[in-house]
Formats: sequence, structure tokens, C-alpha cells
Amino acid sequence: MPKHPKLAAALFMLMLLSTVATAYPFDGFGTTGIRRLLRLSLIANGQLKGTPLPPGGQKSIADISLNLTGTKGDSLAGPFTPDPLLQKTIDGLFPNRDASYAMAMLDITPGRAPRYAERKPGNKFNPGSVGKLAIAAGLFTELARLFPESVEQRINLLKTRMVTADRWAQPNHHEIPIYDIEKRTYAARAVRDGDTFSLYEWTDHTLSASSNAAASILWKEVMLMRRFGAAYPPSPEAEKQFFAEFPRDSLRIMALDIVNSPLRAIGISADDWQLGSFFTATGKKIVPGEGSWGNPRGILQYLIALERGKIVDEWSSLEIKRMMYMTARRIRYASSPALNEAAVFFKSGSLYRCKEEAGFSCGKYKGNVENNMNSVAIVEQPDGRCYMVVLMSNVLKVNSAVEHQTLATYIDRAIKTAEKKD
Repeated sequence: MPKHPKLAAALFMLMLLSTVATAYPFDGFGTTGIRRLLRLSLIANGQLKGTPLPPGGQKSIADISLNLTGTKGDSLAGPFTPDPLLQKTIDGLFPNRDASYAMAMLDITPGRAPRYAERKPGNKFNPGSVGKLAIAAGLFTELARLFPESVEQRINLLKTRMVTADRWAQPNHHEIPIYDIEKRTYAARAVRDGDTFSLYEWTDHTLSASSNAAASILWKEVMLMRRFGAAYPPSPEAEKQFFAEFPRDSLRIMALDIVNSPLRAIGISADDWQLGSFFTATGKKIVPGEGSWGNPRGILQYLIALERGKIVDEWSSLEIKRMMYMTARRIRYASSPALNEAAVFFKSGSLYRCKEEAGFSCGKYKGNVENNMNSVAIVEQPDGRCYMVVLMSNVLKVNSAVEHQTLATYIDRAIKTAEKKD
């Protein structure tokens, strides 16, 4: 932490991960061409040394499905009335916790009516990296515009369009997993200028590794899809000319529409969730932005629409869900021991800000000016329980990663307890 007071007060840091967390089913390499998945597959099959996948992370690509398609999801348009027993159980978790906690959750366990519980679901927070889910919705929306009748063509573009990191990626710190298939070498490091990945891989880096560089590169590519349509991808010269000559306010309007219109299409209001700006300083400089915010109510609607197959279409929704599936290292909420055996579909977002304070030492997840921690999870337990949770908080001076991990354990137990009493 810088000792100069003015520098300390100005410091605004994104949460960084020292080890890469990864998602997508380990056997998805043949479908997606995401190279790191080949490494996971070799580890899972005992052909390569490495950290074994957690029990809940061993599902095949064929095992991932949507839980609320067809008539099952028709009753879940909202608004919801809290289930009295579940709400009472959830309320019991918070009397001695910080007042900032906000939550919305929905139990969609098969064979029973859905049950809802909440805590301050309309409270707004900076969603941090949870906003990257909006970029994913924007990407699949534009893919459907390009190829409305062909999923195969969408997949082909995701696999074959190679994009090289450049100014859009700077500055960035989040590590991404890099696997060299020929050399069988693996590295976890930040994106560097010159790194080349497919659109599938940039999407994977955006959601699983939560790379800000990847998010900005992907958002830029989706803007190019919107601008050039059937002529996408443009030549490097045409791309450069577009961003240099297109009116800056028009760039802003286009960028915001790309990531927010898909949210409006599934019923999320602008008051409940907006992604407002790029994730890198260079991206913000090229494309002006606005503020970002979100609340548990709006983000839960995203998860419901995902399970219903309503984010563009069923294929798009399923692919985003696969992108959220935790297969390797689990972090924050998803790292709860109570979820070890569960399939967890997860995205987190966090921001902290610090200033000099006597007797206080700033650290990751532990800001004393701002300490946002946001967890978005769909949990599928082996015993059949299936539920979705959006937990958001701004608890100062505590390690919020640990707090969310602890609450994940209690929430999972609360659902089971309320079920037994029902």
C-alpha cells in the first residue's frame, strides 16, 4: 500500500487472483477448440500431472443442461413472493452481519414448487466483473444476428476467428491459463501484447479467469460484429479506421446498447442492472462510458432467463452456462466446502478501495473505503437440490472472500434445513 496519503486515497484496485480459476467442462476441447481444456482432459484421464478436478467439477459437456426450459420456467417471470419458511431460515443468517448484505435466491429443485427468499434485493452495488455476463449476452446476441439459422456457423466463427491482444488489453493484471498443445507447457500469466486466441478462448478468459483484458477485447470484437455485419471480421485497416473516425458518442451508444439491450430483452430494467464502461483504461479511452450498477433482483433475473433458455435462445443460454461451470480452482463463494461435490456455475465480481488509516493494513478483498464483493451462483447438488443465489455486499475492513465462502456454507445448509421442515 503506498505510504503517500494522496496516492493512497486515489488507489482503486480491482480484485486480483494469484491463481487462475477456470470453468467450462473439461472435455469441451473438441467442441470449442479452447486449448486449456485439452490439458484439463489429460489431467482428468491421468495422462498429465496436475491438480485433479474437484468432485463437482468433473461433469462432461453432455451432462450440463438447462433446468427451466419449456413449461417448467413459465411461472418464473416474477415478481416473487418469499417462501415463509425459507425466508425465515435465510433471515436467521444475517442478524449479526453487516447491514450492507443484499441477496436474492431461488430454489428450483426438481419435483417441488420453486421457493424464493431475499434480503434487500433492490440495493445497488458496483457489479465489478459480474458485468462480464452482460458482455457474454451481447456476444451471443450478435452471433445470432449474423447467423440466425445456423448454430454451426456461430460455433465455427467462435473457433476460427483469431484475435491478437493489443492496446485494448492494457493495462491488465488478471492471470489467464495458457496451454501450448505441441510443447505440453502450461503458464498462468497476464495477457501480453501479441497473445492470440480464438473468440471462444477470449470468451473463456473473460468469464472463467475474469480477465479485464479479455473482456475489453471481446467487447471490442462484438462492436465490430455490430458495425460490419456480414463483412465481419474487418481488415486491420478497416477496424482501425472505424474506431478512429466513428463519432465518440456514437461509439458509446453502440457499446452500451450491445451489452445492455440483451438484459432489457429478458426483462431486466436499467434501474436493476447496467454495464457502463470497458474493463481496461485503454478501452475506456477509446470508447466513452457511463456508470455501472446492479442489484440482486436484476442479476437473479439473468440466471432465471439462462435456465429457461431465454438469453437469445437455448443454445446460447446453454453455452453461457457451460462457460460458468467451475472445473478447476474454486474461489470466494464457490470455494465453500459444502459445495465440493456440487456442480457450481459461478461468476464473481469485486472492487476495493483503500486510504491511509492508523492501525489498518489494506489487503485484497479488505478495503476500508469500498469493499464490494458480488457472488452469482447456480448450485446443483448430488442430492438433487438445485438453487441460484446472488449475494452482494460492501463490508469494510474484512476479508469478503472468506465471508462469502462462509455464507455459501450457511445458505446451502439453510436450504436443506427449510426443505426438511417443509
